[in-house]
Amino acid sequence: MSTHAEVDVSVVVPTYRRPALLERCLQALLAQTLAPRCYEILVVDDGHDEATRELVQSYAARALHPRIRYQRPSAGRGPAVARNCGWRAACAAVVAFTDDDTQPDAQWLQQGLATLLLHRDWVAAAGRVRVPRAPGAGDRPTDHELMTRGLETAEFVTANAFVWREALQKVDGFDERFLRAWREDSDLHFRLLQVGAVGRAPQALVWHPVRPERWGVSLRQQRNVFFDALLHRKHPRAYRERVRPVPPWDYYVIVALTLAAPGLALAGWPRLAALGLGVAAALVLRVAWRRLRVTSHEPGHVLEMLATSAAIPFLSVYWRLRGAWHFRTPFL
Repeated sequence: MSTHAEVDVSVVVPTYRRPALLERCLQALLAQTLAPRCYEILVVDDGHDEATRELVQSYAARALHPRIRYQRPSAGRGPAVARNCGWRAACAAVVAFTDDDTQPDAQWLQQGLATLLLHRDWVAAAGRVRVPRAPGAGDRPTDHELMTRGLETAEFVTANAFVWREALQKVDGFDERFLRAWREDSDLHFRLLQVGAVGRAPQALVWHPVRPERWGVSLRQQRNVFFDALLHRKHPRAYRERVRPVPPWDYYVIVALTLAAPGLALAGWPRLAALGLGVAAALVLRVAWRRLRVTSHEPGHVLEMLATSAAIPFLSVYWRLRGAWHFRTPFL
């Protein structure tokens, strides 16, 4: 069942300076129903953090099984680098991926491993992710919580994935140009599909609680779009079919009308400039309404949605065009 007689599945957990979240994940991994001798845990410290190293080594010293190993990438940064470091050091034929901010269900490894062993023709299987409501949460989720809930319907995410190590070798693992935790799992998914079938393991469950975030998290997330351009360059058809069928044209209209207004005013067409700004403002309100339609109407959240909706189109277009230029792809 494995390349080494020691274990049947190797769990790879990349982490970046979040020892409290990592400890919660480790406790869940140590409570698995799969026999401790059948799996190992590889924690890959992408942040080169001493507190993380001490935490992992303290857990590793407490018990012989499951074996817990601490690793640091020798070069490079980012979750793709960390995961490559982890799976390449893995002993087992099956590699299970999760993240430091998840809580794997007690039967996670047992169910995921059983699914791959049952479907030997699959190269990988995607498990199920559930996002629990935070204690004291209101009737409606925040925008950030709603974004996190997207993991529940994602086709393939490395928060919960089981992959044959041989398949990872065939596709050369993760593309390390994906420097953020964004689209590196989609890219791996699309490349795995080129070598075999990727199935589902619905009984292999991990919980992904919503992490607290500072005000304006949606603004910081716009930088992720830079890596959409890389995914588009590598898989243009799959990107349009599975990720985003059409560009956000309303964002481009908002940016174009806003940037054109000063020129129109200086050229002697102030009414036309005002009209353009009015249309841009209406489109911004439409963006805000789309975000608020199913999310919290608490005054602070409404204010955040209005303010960030005015800035998101500009940030999104900037990172889109920058990504298109950097990766030399006709991406909008």
